[in-house]
Amino acid sequence: MDLLPFGAQAALVGLFGGIILGLAGRMGYFCSLGALETAVYGEDQTRLRMWGMALGTAIIGVFTLNAAGIFDFSLSFYHQVKWNPLASIFGGLLFGYGMAMAGNCGYSALTRFGGGDLRALVVLVVMAIFSFITLNGPLAAPRLFLIKEEPSEGISSIAYTLGEATGIAPFAIALAFATVLILWALSYEKLRNNHEQIFWSVAVGFAITFGFWGTSYLNDISFGEVMPESYTFTAPLGRTLIWLMTSSAGGLVFSVGSVLGVIAGAFIGSSIKRDFKWEACEDPRELGRQVGGAALMGIGGVTALGCSVGQGLSAFATLAYSGPVTLAAIAAGGLIGLRHLIHGFEPE
Repeated sequence: MDLLPFGAQAALVGLFGGIILGLAGRMGYFCSLGALETAVYGEDQTRLRMWGMALGTAIIGVFTLNAAGIFDFSLSFYHQVKWNPLASIFGGLLFGYGMAMAGNCGYSALTRFGGGDLRALVVLVVMAIFSFITLNGPLAAPRLFLIKEEPSEGISSIAYTLGEATGIAPFAIALAFATVLILWALSYEKLRNNHEQIFWSVAVGFAITFGFWGTSYLNDISFGEVMPESYTFTAPLGRTLIWLMTSSAGGLVFSVGSVLGVIAGAFIGSSIKRDFKWEACEDPRELGRQVGGAALMGIGGVTALGCSVGQGLSAFATLAYSGPVTLAAIAAGGLIGLRHLIHGFEPE
């Protein structure tokens, strides 16, 4: 390991946790859009409650790292930028609506592509391009003009804010949040009796924790060359595309390893379940809808500073203000999009 550049070591950390996330997507059916769709239209909350289990696990893991002095919240991107509610709400709604139009988010598209779905590859490429158009390209200036990004004045964590107000340790507050989420998840009988999906929910929470642990360790030994982070799948798709095209110019970093890891994990999972098969889009209208949805996800994910995984799991695990608000906005946008697809906008 000492012979590898720190960026490559960070990529290996991303690869390992990404494989777990890829397996969870294929073996445990962990999916943000799928959770909304089955809960609202399938009358089955199992996949929705899995998010409560995953979040509870991640919160406990991340705050344990913080209490042990391993992970410093102030070094995390989610706490270095001042929270902008408009960015969370507008970007989240845009991402959620695009997610419904595309049929999956960036993370789920990676798991589908790992199972042979070539439609997901189109979604990933378009999303990658539009993420960088919004991050550094022609849409960057309008985005920053309309939605300011300012340095944070401190750790913008719900646990820390409540801790300062009440005198209760942030770890205890985080533990209370996590306990409520886990109990909410297990109160649903279908999930409580499905040990396999409980396992994969916990595995997702572990992967988020592992990302912060691995990059924090590398931050320490690299004297700040590697920044603490965990999984997100909007801008990292663009970084991976650049690295695949130019290698050295894009840089081998955590996010590149995480994207490749999810694809690898999904391929392994689909091979185990023997459901790998090549699929392509036969309907031009469906392809157009997916391309449009992917573009909206690229724009919305960068605007909100994270996707359903980046904000909904990684940022939420630190109890950053942006996490629950962005996740709620993504869910609302997804439900609006699903209703558009199923019922249209005409009154029923």
